[in-house]
Amino acid sequence: MRVLGIETSCDETGIAIYDTEQGLLAHRLYSQVKLHADYGGVVPELASRDHVRKTLPLIKEALAEAGLSGQDLDGVAYTAGPGLVGALLVGATIGKSLAYGWNIPALGVHHMEGHLLAPMLEERPPQFPFVALLVSGGHTQLVAVEAIGKYRILGESIDDAAGEAFDKTAKLLGLDYPGGPRLAMLAEKGNPDRFTFPRPMTDRPGLDFSFSGLKTAAANVIRSEGNDEQTQADIARAFEEAVVDTLVIKCRRALKETGFKRIVIAGGVSANKRLRGALEKLMASQKGEVFYARPEFCTDNGAMIALAGALRLAKEGSTELSVKAQPRWSLESLAPIA
Repeated sequence: MRVLGIETSCDETGIAIYDTEQGLLAHRLYSQVKLHADYGGVVPELASRDHVRKTLPLIKEALAEAGLSGQDLDGVAYTAGPGLVGALLVGATIGKSLAYGWNIPALGVHHMEGHLLAPMLEERPPQFPFVALLVSGGHTQLVAVEAIGKYRILGESIDDAAGEAFDKTAKLLGLDYPGGPRLAMLAEKGNPDRFTFPRPMTDRPGLDFSFSGLKTAAANVIRSEGNDEQTQADIARAFEEAVVDTLVIKCRRALKETGFKRIVIAGGVSANKRLRGALEKLMASQKGEVFYARPEFCTDNGAMIALAGALRLAKEGSTELSVKAQPRWSLESLAPIA
């Protein structure tokens, strides 16, 4: 089954074509970073307009790269949520319209299910069951995954997501948008012994997260210690280590609770080198395995949507007639597939 994937949930337009027998055939990604940089964050209306401009040209490029036409496809998958409702509606409307014109099924895909399944695009995909750590700008979740669609939320952030905390702290440090990756780069120059930040909610049982207090702790140090280059780097290092340690502690608890020996990390923050190294060390100590996607498939992309859509369309088909867009959508509400 060949499926066109369309991702327009936020500030990246991702297009891909995935074949269930041959794998990924084409992949295109356009980032709106320059568009939103002057505002220090994503402006929803501008994001939607840019998706309108970019989606169809990128689809044409992907089809040309794969040497296919619309008539060669078996389905269209588009991100139906969670995300910015205007941006979601762009991809949903285009995807549904193309599918109608080509007389093939279209399916709305859960954005976080796409992230969760992205490591399956790699040569060594994870086997079920596993614990998934989903860490992005909008989500921080621990999920027990027994099969596609069989998800149980073990814990999630009660305020800022990890990626959101990275971006906000980077902004406090005066770093340009997008701040998270820039903070991680700055942290490489930092002294790990100068500052120590709290590891929030690790002194109590449970698997939920909270990063707003950590951000406040960083803000207090930034105000009191000045803002020279080395101090910035030292604060970035302490902040990054606090986030990584917190995530690893909660992952260890989730593995103990489930008894699973595999962990998958996905979402934009899963590209963080310190987090990957810490989880590799954790799983080595437990004789387990850790899986993640290559960096280009950690951020929002069309490949993960095409993959998730292909797996679902191959098993359950689609009878949807209306355009589907859900800004909020629980993973646990998804139907399992055999």
